[in-house]
Amino acid sequence: MRTAPIQKISQNDLLLMAKGLIEGENDSIALLANLSALISEAFDETNWVGFYRLIHQELVLGPFQGRIACTRIPLGKGVCGTAAAEKRTLRIEDVHDFPGHIACDSASNSEIVVPLLGKDAKLYGVLDIDSPKIGRFSQAEQKLLEEIVSHLTARLDQIPCL
Repeated sequence: MRTAPIQKISQNDLLLMAKGLIEGENDSIALLANLSALISEAFDETNWVGFYRLIHQELVLGPFQGRIACTRIPLGKGVCGTAAAEKRTLRIEDVHDFPGHIACDSASNSEIVVPLLGKDAKLYGVLDIDSPKIGRFSQAEQKLLEEIVSHLTARLDQIPCL
């Protein structure tokens, strides 16, 4: 677990950097890989940052930064599957209080999951971030991540993906 970011950057700078990565890439896997690395570097007190892709109606592990992860998550199960099924962001203060939480890493205590919703609410997958700190994610960070994901999904709508 990294307890401090390599370089503290503002939310505005993170958004600009993410937009730069998104606009300059035509391969969805490379795009997701670099975004997971960027977000992981920018957010302190996280132990997992990555993407699950929707494939045949289940979430399948995509590019990530962190420890070994669950490879498949059914829609509607756990925080990731619920956020995907409900097509809404879930910011969970304490994952141990979330009914049906899937513990891929026992060190995780809070989680935020942002669904990747493209044109006409097409679900591409989810962005998932875990932290060992209870209550780690703020409303402002949720809005920032949702904005990054909005730019990402607009790009995914334009390129062959996932």
